[in-house]
Amino acid sequence: MTSQQNSPTEEVQPGGAHPQGETNQPGEARCPGEPGPPGPARKRGKARPTRRAILAGALALTLSAGGATAWALDRFVVQHVEISDVSAYEAAQGASSDATTVGSSASVSDTSYTADGANINISTVVTGSGDSKVTYYVADVVLDDATTLKSAFANDSFGENITQTTSEIAAAHDAVFAINGDYYGFRDTGIVIRNGVVYRDEGARQGLAFYRDGTVKVYDETATTAEQLVSDGVWNTLSFGPAIVQASEIVDGIEDVEVDTNFGNHSIQGEQPRTAVGLIGTNHLVFVVVDGRSPGYSAGVTMTGMAQIMKDLGAETAYNLDGGGSSTMYFNGGLVNNPLGANRERGTSDILYIGK
Repeated sequence: MTSQQNSPTEEVQPGGAHPQGETNQPGEARCPGEPGPPGPARKRGKARPTRRAILAGALALTLSAGGATAWALDRFVVQHVEISDVSAYEAAQGASSDATTVGSSASVSDTSYTADGANINISTVVTGSGDSKVTYYVADVVLDDATTLKSAFANDSFGENITQTTSEIAAAHDAVFAINGDYYGFRDTGIVIRNGVVYRDEGARQGLAFYRDGTVKVYDETATTAEQLVSDGVWNTLSFGPAIVQASEIVDGIEDVEVDTNFGNHSIQGEQPRTAVGLIGTNHLVFVVVDGRSPGYSAGVTMTGMAQIMKDLGAETAYNLDGGGSSTMYFNGGLVNNPLGANRERGTSDILYIGK
């Protein structure tokens, strides 16, 4: 299996800065004060129970009293639920998958899953040694139908600051495989289409679109609309980035990209834990989670390093997702990777998953 960004165990310094030597990642420093070698072990990760309390306390300390503090708490901590029962909402919208039920005649091992409709193979890769050692996890996924890959939201609710761990969301949806998504709930921009349903249409950045025909394309959110994308056959979108591989080549300038401009959340550079998704061919996907910030186990990789991993795996297109402690791969009931070397997950807004 293979390696990526911030976890519930990460200490945050005043002003949104991470411990010395660390760099904030989008989806990590969501506001000031943020929110033995592993293998395919089936140990369930645990979210830190006091994360919101810590966020609230840090905000109160680092921001001026009064309106600014109230604004920051509302923006980064308080849950804003727009749709409280996403499953019912999607059903009412007539959203449907073209795929037959995955899982009939399923065969599963510690590192593989084979069933009608999906084949998943997970491997671990370790490179380097000492403090330069990097550990990452690769899930090679071949689907019969692109709509077998679904998305789910934390607490089955859509909105801002709603979080659960990847494992919790995956278990609630009977997933056999899952990775963290784009942490859409940290921002109020971007095009959010999930399972064929439009949730947000505020184009802002370079997005990734998964089509019903099994293709995956990078696109400019500001040059289209969610309605047009659905009409064109888009099943899911992700709004994070940047694209790191296009036309089977590493994209230039990715070390200088800033995904968000929220307070304390400007850089996604340096050696970090990371998550990425890539397209090898029609209905053939590759998901990679790189662990990091754990000297002797996994240092993490740069954006270019992640791009090289994806290119070497044969991805013709690859896209960077939320990282840090969010970087999580789940398989058959437990964590695959070891977030920040602590085997503990940080809450996130959403996942991509394959059901049993």
